[in-house]
Amino acid sequence: MTVSTELEFGIIADLVHAHARGAPHRPALTMGERSLDYAALDGAIDRVACALQREGLRPGDAIAICAGMSIDYAVAFLGALRAGVVVAPLAPGSGPMSLQRMVQDARASVVFVDTIGADAMGPPVAGDATRIGLGPEVAPTLLDNWWAPVGQPPRPVQVEPSWPFNIIYSSGTTGEPKGIVQPHGMRWSHVRRGASYAYAADSVALVSTPLYSNTTLVVFFPTLCAGGTVVLMPKFEAGAFLELAQKHRVTHAMLVPVQYQRLMAYPEFDQFDLSSFRMKFSTSAPFGATLKADVLRRWPGGLVEYYGMTEGGGTCILEAHNFPAKLHTVGQPAQGHDMRLIDDNGVEVAPGESGEVVGHSGGMMTGYHGQPEKTREAEWFDPQGKRFIRTGDIGRFDADGFLTLFDRKKDMLISGGFNVYPSDLEAVLALHPAVLEVAVVGVPSERWGETPAAFVVLRPGQGVTPDALLQWTNAQLGKTQRLGSLQLIDELPRSPIGKVLKRELRSTYSQPEKTP
Repeated sequence: MTVSTELEFGIIADLVHAHARGAPHRPALTMGERSLDYAALDGAIDRVACALQREGLRPGDAIAICAGMSIDYAVAFLGALRAGVVVAPLAPGSGPMSLQRMVQDARASVVFVDTIGADAMGPPVAGDATRIGLGPEVAPTLLDNWWAPVGQPPRPVQVEPSWPFNIIYSSGTTGEPKGIVQPHGMRWSHVRRGASYAYAADSVALVSTPLYSNTTLVVFFPTLCAGGTVVLMPKFEAGAFLELAQKHRVTHAMLVPVQYQRLMAYPEFDQFDLSSFRMKFSTSAPFGATLKADVLRRWPGGLVEYYGMTEGGGTCILEAHNFPAKLHTVGQPAQGHDMRLIDDNGVEVAPGESGEVVGHSGGMMTGYHGQPEKTREAEWFDPQGKRFIRTGDIGRFDADGFLTLFDRKKDMLISGGFNVYPSDLEAVLALHPAVLEVAVVGVPSERWGETPAAFVVLRPGQGVTPDALLQWTNAQLGKTQRLGSLQLIDELPRSPIGKVLKRELRSTYSQPEKTP
């Protein structure tokens, strides 16, 4: 079997099989003391695929995985793909009722769980999907007793680019999860892009974000498709990450901005040998220009920021190492991606003006699973009928075609009739030497309709008072931007991939506003 990442379309599970034949003893997955080479991984994938076929699952049917990071998680995911089965990777932190809705929405007949996932989902009830345990004593049926015998090949499946690859349930930071259906063609576009960023058979990627996150999969699959090694880190901690990176001579990593922040602040960061790095990536949350500059200065290898959505559509890419003067932007549209800006009436704005970002590419979601109305809300069509995905972000392109983001459209507040972008206020607060992290949200105001409220995490050892910090900040802001209140908190609430959960901040807001 000959499969190349340069093909217009290929099947990821076939590439794993090709590497198993060409380099059977090369390590594929490593976590702690356990490791699978490509031959062992390929055999394990076959056993899962065979068992799913035995259970009557056909191409297009779905399974779910609710578990923490593990090698068995990856095996279950890849085994389903080999059978043409759609994977719904679920976040264990979603809560039992929400998880049950996701399983039902995906129509998953099998759910793989470990201890974390089993606890999150709660006790099984009549009519539930069959649970397969990825560890001892977590389900009536364990993976080791369920999967097919060694050496039994599954029935071959010829996957098409339009077939669903996975359903990722994303509430973003706003509310009820929606099932984002991503096709095989979209995932293959990520694999093809990998050649531009030095993925090769000797690549070693350190994965420290959850396997249920699209952020992680953007690096996970290209590494395996190149024949490289994926080192799995079940829980991120700055010192442990650096130790693993040095030990395994890591070449690639995808990190969210808060992880970069913690790594660059780690006291012994500069004592680690990170010279093996070829490329580092970031996505999922705003990445400050100052932090990018610090990473470029102190950490070998390139730095690439992706801007886009799990739903697909257009992607912007900032190769920060090549464009150090553009660190305040999220880069230019990727090759073949069409990114535009529209106003509140759905009309494209004039060059140089700001508007909501919409994008079109070959890697767009099919839609929200079972929610055609939500799908239509996420779409925009140009006058020629070309389909775009709406991002909800407000931005502006500069003369060189680089996109600067101002804020989420839904996060923008109107105070006294004026548009106020929380990111502008956050940028000012971040300049204060005592401030480690900050988030600004809009809260109700009798006087102004809405007013900005700031939530601040101080650097260790800093003793500035909320009133002093509020006065300092408002002195730097325009009259229509001034904060109504400021609270000091121990940490910002975040999703597992580092997005600040602003809805939680709004719900816990308690301090009465101050008149600027």
